Amino acid sequence: MQSMHLPDLAIFLPSFAGGGAERTTLTLANGIAARGFAVDLIVASAQGPFRQDVAPSIRVIDFQTVRVSKSFWPLRHYLKQNCPKAMLSIMTHTNLVAILARRWTGVSTRLVISERSIISQAAHHCQSLQEHLIYTLVPWFYPGANAIVAVSEGVARDLEAFARLPQGTVQTIYNPFNLDHIKQLATEQVTHPWFAAREPPVILATGRLGPEKDFSTLIHAFAKVRAQRQARLVILGDGSLRSELLVLAHQLGLTSDEIDLPGFVANPYAYMAKSKVFVLSSRFEGLPGVLVEAMACGVPVVSTNCAGGSSEILQGGRWGQLVPVGDAEALSQAILRVLSTPIDSLPKVHQRAQEFEQERAIDAYLKVLGLALHA
Repeated sequence: MQSMHLPDLAIFLPSFAGGGAERTTLTLANGIAARGFAVDLIVASAQGPFRQDVAPSIRVIDFQTVRVSKSFWPLRHYLKQNCPKAMLSIMTHTNLVAILARRWTGVSTRLVISERSIISQAAHHCQSLQEHLIYTLVPWFYPGANAIVAVSEGVARDLEAFARLPQGTVQTIYNPFNLDHIKQLATEQVTHPWFAAREPPVILATGRLGPEKDFSTLIHAFAKVRAQRQARLVILGDGSLRSELLVLAHQLGLTSDEIDLPGFVANPYAYMAKSKVFVLSSRFEGLPGVLVEAMACGVPVVSTNCAGGSSEILQGGRWGQLVPVGDAEALSQAILRVLSTPIDSLPKVHQRAQEFEQERAIDAYLKVLGLALHA
């Protein structure tokens, strides 16, 4: 793994899986590389649909390990051989490995770790003994980083309390979004027949089909919407609860002509642009990037006022409807309000999305990584 170039920045993440954290990390990596920095993207496993989105100038280091915890020795070796000026680590379990490897290697690399979600909620919902151990180690390990970044103010304050860090220790940097790229992809065609002209309005949601996204409440809300007017629900994404959600839809009397779960799609923006309303039903989030992406596509949004960044993005409801977590009745009423309001009377959400343009986030990350001086 001897390097011919000396990397300015190494970014360490688990894989190229199709999640929001991976998508925004690649946006950041590509944006920093576009400014002329030598970037290495280190992954425990180079599997996942976003592998194809890595810029050609970025070197991918694939440890080919089945678990992030197995990346400790390869990461130590990488740091010794390459000694990047800075390293950014993404997600809790990856952060612990990065802190330990840097400490044991003794290199001068500046280490910045990033927390993506409400850690107290994630710790509360963890299933395995290994996950429980990871969250137990956070207060002991996180002070070992040079800087800690969170994707929203809610995540930052929650992490400070959870990890017993002094207030103000964690810096907030909103995720970067390549808005020009999103708008370009939003113009592409969608083959799904429900998005054709003169079809009933489509309510769209996207995300991993797991408990934290609370799609079951959305399906209950949609059944209430459907009792009052014609509409369809499409949920993009894969996950463990897929069959459970389909059973629920059937129990509520919803047919396959009213609700569809097509799985993961590489370009959700084309679907967003052709939807009548985008819904985030999550129990908790970090910074729900899908809200920013939907707003960039010009679609009205409804969101739960969940722990995390949804209220920050929507500025307390100025840019979209906010409803209580787990409240199917309130969610259905908010969706119905949007569907019955003329588009010209709804907030011009693309204006708010502009404030999340990637260059602002890239500037902030270069500063915290200590690379702004090398720009």
